[in-house]
Amino acid sequence: MAAAGIAMAALPAAAPRALPYDFRFTRLRYNSGDWDVDQRMPSNLITALIDYTNLRVDPREHVVALSDAAMLTAPFCYLAGHKLVEFDAAERRNFERYVRNGGFVLVDDCNHDIDGLFAKSFEAQMARIFGPAALKKLPPRHPLLRSFFKFDAPPATGFELNGWGDDLVHDYLKGITIDGRLGVLYSNKDYGCEWDYDWRNKRFLAEDNTKFAVNIVMYALNS
Repeated sequence: MAAAGIAMAALPAAAPRALPYDFRFTRLRYNSGDWDVDQRMPSNLITALIDYTNLRVDPREHVVALSDAAMLTAPFCYLAGHKLVEFDAAERRNFERYVRNGGFVLVDDCNHDIDGLFAKSFEAQMARIFGPAALKKLPPRHPLLRSFFKFDAPPATGFELNGWGDDLVHDYLKGITIDGRLGVLYSNKDYGCEWDYDWRNKRFLAEDNTKFAVNIVMYALNS
């Protein structure tokens, strides 16, 4: 028995299993509002990452409850909607823990309206969790604009001047920075709808509008 134990101890330790993917798209489901918007957007973002980068990309969208601790392991999370955002205690706790520990959340206001219901209620949640001054406009030369492709400013969307919202192009994005790193990227520009199209129509675009999505993901993974 002792000899067997020595032989077993001499075996090399098993190598750690490599993760199969560098990136997976995680959509956050929250109990208030309408979280399941822009249903074709994730597949277009995933396709862009496969087209332009060398990342090993999970081809599936993953939907995880914000209140579920499983979301804390996601490399990137997406949260969007049109309606009221009112996190419960578990959702607030996970959102804060995730961001403060290095996570990244892209939040998109599908109303593309500065003073709409989603905007007001989500901003109130951020103030409650991180403080009233935490959500700030991103500076014009933020590293996000240079993380892969080069942008002079956040791209405008075709949904900003359609008469539904406040009839202006938002020339900025907002974010919450923790320890010098952007943890929440907040958009009133409705990027989700801009990237929500049948993938077969992509060849008709004069400029691929999902390139900025690639920048967002590459910043999230590398900063």
